[in-house]
Amino acid sequence: MFSRRVAANLLRHAGRPAVRAPISPLTPVPFQARLLSEATRSAIDKAVASAPVVLFMKGTPEMPQCGFSATVIKILGMQGVNPDKFAAFNVLEDADLREGIKEYSDWPTIPQLYVDKEFVGGCDILRTMHTNGELAKFFEDKDVLVMEGDA
Repeated sequence: MFSRRVAANLLRHAGRPAVRAPISPLTPVPFQARLLSEATRSAIDKAVASAPVVLFMKGTPEMPQCGFSATVIKILGMQGVNPDKFAAFNVLEDADLREGIKEYSDWPTIPQLYVDKEFVGGCDILRTMHTNGELAKFFEDKDVLVMEGDA
Protein backbone atom coordinates (compact mmCIF):
# COMPACT_ATOMS: atom_id res chain seq x y z
CA MET A 1 0.00 0.00 0.00
CA PHE A 2 2.78 2.41 0.95
CA SER A 3 4.68 1.73 -2.28
CA ARG A 4 1.55 2.55 -4.31
CA ARG A 5 1.26 5.96 -2.66
CA VAL A 6 4.94 6.70 -3.21
CA ALA A 7 4.78 5.57 -6.85
CA ALA A 8 1.62 7.59 -7.44
CA ASN A 9 3.23 10.72 -5.97
CA LEU A 10 6.39 10.29 -8.02
CA LEU A 11 4.46 9.67 -11.22
CA ARG A 12 2.13 12.57 -10.58
CA HIS A 13 5.06 15.00 -10.21
CA ALA A 14 7.33 13.50 -12.88
CA GLY A 15 5.16 14.47 -15.82
CA ARG A 16 4.45 18.04 -14.72
CA PRO A 17 6.06 20.80 -16.74
CA ALA A 18 7.55 23.76 -14.88
CA VAL A 19 5.08 26.10 -16.59
CA ARG A 20 1.63 24.80 -17.39
CA ALA A 21 0.64 25.08 -21.02
CA PRO A 22 -3.02 25.13 -21.97
CA ILE A 23 -4.36 21.61 -22.36
CA SER A 24 -6.66 20.77 -25.21
CA PRO A 25 -8.41 17.47 -25.91
CA LEU A 26 -5.78 16.90 -28.61
CA THR A 27 -2.81 17.38 -26.29
CA PRO A 28 -1.12 13.98 -25.88
CA VAL A 29 -0.74 12.77 -22.32
CA PRO A 30 2.81 11.42 -21.99
CA PHE A 31 2.12 8.98 -19.18
CA GLN A 32 -0.86 7.97 -17.12
CA ALA A 33 -0.32 5.77 -14.11
CA ARG A 34 -2.53 2.74 -13.68
CA LEU A 35 -2.13 1.12 -10.30
CA LEU A 36 -4.67 -1.70 -10.67
CA SER A 37 -2.71 -4.91 -10.15
CA GLU A 38 -3.26 -7.89 -12.41
CA ALA A 39 -4.43 -9.92 -9.40
CA THR A 40 -7.07 -7.32 -8.53
CA ARG A 41 -8.12 -6.93 -12.17
CA SER A 42 -8.48 -10.71 -12.48
CA ALA A 43 -10.52 -10.90 -9.27
CA ILE A 44 -12.84 -8.13 -10.49
CA ASP A 45 -13.18 -9.85 -13.89
CA LYS A 46 -14.29 -13.02 -12.09
CA ALA A 47 -16.69 -11.10 -9.84
CA VAL A 48 -18.27 -9.27 -12.80
CA ALA A 49 -18.73 -12.61 -14.57
CA SER A 50 -20.16 -14.37 -11.49
CA ALA A 51 -23.80 -13.45 -12.21
CA PRO A 52 -25.86 -11.61 -14.83
CA VAL A 53 -26.41 -8.72 -12.38
CA VAL A 54 -23.46 -7.72 -10.19
CA LEU A 55 -23.37 -4.88 -7.68
CA PHE A 56 -20.26 -3.54 -5.99
CA MET A 57 -21.56 -1.78 -2.90
CA LYS A 58 -20.76 -0.62 0.61
CA GLY A 59 -22.18 -3.28 2.90
CA THR A 60 -24.44 -6.14 1.93
CA PRO A 61 -27.92 -6.23 0.38
CA GLU A 62 -29.28 -7.15 3.81
CA MET A 63 -27.35 -4.35 5.54
CA PRO A 64 -26.18 -1.56 3.21
CA GLN A 65 -23.58 0.70 4.80
CA CYS A 66 -24.37 3.87 2.84
CA GLY A 67 -27.48 5.56 1.54
CA PHE A 68 -26.47 5.23 -2.11
CA SER A 69 -25.99 1.47 -1.80
CA ALA A 70 -29.31 1.20 0.04
CA THR A 71 -31.04 3.15 -2.74
CA VAL A 72 -29.64 0.85 -5.45
CA ILE A 73 -30.72 -2.26 -3.52
CA LYS A 74 -34.20 -0.77 -3.15
CA ILE A 75 -34.36 0.02 -6.89
CA LEU A 76 -33.28 -3.50 -7.83
CA GLY A 77 -35.98 -4.89 -5.54
CA MET A 78 -38.68 -2.62 -6.94
CA GLN A 79 -37.66 -3.58 -10.46
CA GLY A 80 -37.98 -7.27 -9.59
CA VAL A 81 -34.43 -8.42 -10.28
CA ASN A 82 -34.22 -12.17 -9.78
CA PRO A 83 -32.10 -12.95 -6.68
CA ASP A 84 -30.81 -16.08 -8.47
CA LYS A 85 -29.30 -13.82 -11.14
CA PHE A 86 -27.79 -11.32 -8.71
CA ALA A 87 -24.50 -11.09 -6.82
CA ALA A 88 -23.26 -8.32 -4.53
CA PHE A 89 -19.71 -7.60 -3.37
CA ASN A 90 -18.95 -5.57 -0.26
CA VAL A 91 -16.10 -3.20 -1.12
CA LEU A 92 -15.64 -2.35 2.56
CA GLU A 93 -14.14 -5.81 3.13
CA ASP A 94 -11.21 -5.24 0.75
CA ALA A 95 -9.34 -1.96 0.19
CA ASP A 96 -7.86 -3.21 -3.10
CA LEU A 97 -11.36 -3.98 -4.39
CA ARG A 98 -12.72 -0.64 -3.14
CA GLU A 99 -10.08 1.34 -5.05
CA GLY A 100 -9.63 -1.13 -7.89
CA ILE A 101 -13.28 -1.14 -8.97
CA LYS A 102 -13.12 2.63 -9.48
CA GLU A 103 -10.21 2.27 -11.89
CA TYR A 104 -11.67 -0.86 -13.51
CA SER A 105 -14.84 0.99 -14.51
CA ASP A 106 -13.27 4.44 -14.76
CA TRP A 107 -16.09 5.57 -12.46
CA PRO A 108 -15.23 7.41 -9.23
CA THR A 109 -18.05 6.33 -6.94
CA ILE A 110 -19.58 3.26 -5.35
CA PRO A 111 -22.06 1.54 -5.75
CA GLN A 112 -21.48 0.30 -9.28
CA LEU A 113 -23.81 -1.98 -11.21
CA TYR A 114 -22.80 -4.40 -13.97
CA VAL A 115 -25.28 -6.30 -16.13
CA ASP A 116 -24.03 -9.03 -18.46
CA LYS A 117 -20.44 -7.96 -17.67
CA GLU A 118 -21.07 -4.37 -18.79
CA PHE A 119 -20.91 -1.36 -16.51
CA VAL A 120 -24.32 0.32 -16.23
CA GLY A 121 -23.65 3.06 -13.70
CA GLY A 122 -23.93 4.21 -10.16
CA CYS A 123 -26.79 5.33 -7.95
CA ASP A 124 -27.70 8.54 -9.81
CA ILE A 125 -27.81 6.82 -13.20
CA LEU A 126 -29.90 3.94 -11.87
CA ARG A 127 -32.26 6.34 -10.11
CA THR A 128 -32.76 8.30 -13.34
CA MET A 129 -33.26 5.14 -15.40
CA HIS A 130 -35.73 3.84 -12.81
CA THR A 131 -37.69 7.10 -12.75
CA ASN A 132 -37.98 7.46 -16.52
CA GLY A 133 -38.80 3.78 -17.15
CA GLU A 134 -35.60 2.86 -18.99
CA LEU A 135 -34.44 0.49 -16.27
CA ALA A 136 -37.54 -1.73 -16.42
CA LYS A 137 -37.12 -2.18 -20.18
CA PHE A 138 -33.37 -2.71 -19.80
CA PHE A 139 -33.79 -5.47 -17.19
CA GLU A 140 -36.59 -7.08 -19.19
CA ASP A 141 -34.39 -7.14 -22.31
CA LYS A 142 -31.57 -8.68 -20.28
CA ASP A 143 -33.94 -11.37 -18.89
CA VAL A 144 -32.92 -10.82 -15.26
CA LEU A 145 -36.35 -10.27 -13.73
CA VAL A 146 -38.37 -12.69 -11.62
CA MET A 147 -40.91 -14.33 -13.92
CA GLU A 148 -44.58 -14.61 -12.93
CA GLY A 149 -44.34 -18.33 -12.11
CA ASP A 150 -41.00 -18.03 -10.25
CA ALA A 151 -42.40 -16.27 -7.20
